[in-house]
Order: sequence, then C-alpha cells, then structure tokens
Amino acid sequence: MTCKAFGIIINTEKEELRGKKMSELKKHIMTYDGVRKLEAELENLKTVRRKEITSKIKVALGYGDLSENSEYDEAKNEQAFVEGRISKLENMLKNATVIDESEVSTDVVNVGCKVKVFDYDFDEEVEYFLVGSAEADPLNNKISNESPVGSGLLGKKVDDEVEIDVPNGTIKFKILEIGRE
Repeated sequence: MTCKAFGIIINTEKEELRGKKMSELKKHIMTYDGVRKLEAELENLKTVRRKEITSKIKVALGYGDLSENSEYDEAKNEQAFVEGRISKLENMLKNATVIDESEVSTDVVNVGCKVKVFDYDFDEEVEYFLVGSAEADPLNNKISNESPVGSGLLGKKVDDEVEIDVPNGTIKFKILEIGRE
C-alpha cells in the first residue's frame, strides 16, 4: 500500500520490491511491431551470436596462455555484452505492455499515434510516431513517450498549441493531425 501524499511504501510492498532492480519494475510500452523486432533480435542473439562467440572462444583457447590472449579477452567481453543484452531484452519483453494501434483513439495524442505538427521554429510540418522508449528511433521520427517532445504532446488535441521545454530551450508546435501509422 502506498501513501501518495508522502510517498510512503508500507512494509508489505517493500518486501515485494526488495531485491528487484529498477529496470525490472518498469513497464515497457510497446507496439506489436516493436515487440516483434525485439523478439527477432533476441532470437538472433540466442541462436546465431551465441554460437559465433562460442566458436571465437574455442579458437582463442587454442592460442594457449590466457593471461596475454587478447582474442580470448575480446571474445569473453563480447559474450558478456551479448548475455547482458539477452537479459535486458527478456526483461523488457516480460514487462511489456503492448498497445494495439488499431484501438488507439485519435481524439488525443497517445502512444501508438502518428502526429503531424507545425514546428514554428523551423516553419515546417513534421510528423512523429509516438512509441514507448524501448522502440524509439528518432532518425525515423519514432519518438518516445518519455522524451520531452513525446511527453509534451501526450494528451493534446488537434489545433492545440504546445510549448515544450527541451535541453536547447523551448519549442512551439501546433498539432495539425492525429492518426495511426
């Protein structure tokens, strides 16, 4: 039980939370497409990359003395990275909240919406697709709901004007259209 006024967590909830990492507690909002991409990456890491790294380690072990074997060290570091990524992906998928884009309302900006805005600073129209942080891809205009721009657009309607604080200052948008990808 939580007392919202003071942010107090009662002992029963503390016991449940003890031993869990912050990343394990976070829910990851994703679209079906985002889940499929993460599942494909996970499958590739487990089946292809693990075998490649195992082969590299076997070859490196054949070189002898491990104390000065840079190939072995590099392969072990690569193995640690891949295993860490596998763990992270499994955790993200386990804690995923999947948004069905076909059921997302286009009355207001939500995760899963495509938003066309007019950027007053650059005097141009820009289109963003609002996604969860796990599938953000700014180069393809997929912005996270947790980013300054994404969170600033959430809940807004067509014709709303929005001023959003970003690290470089403040940007101003007018929402022109809300749709689905």
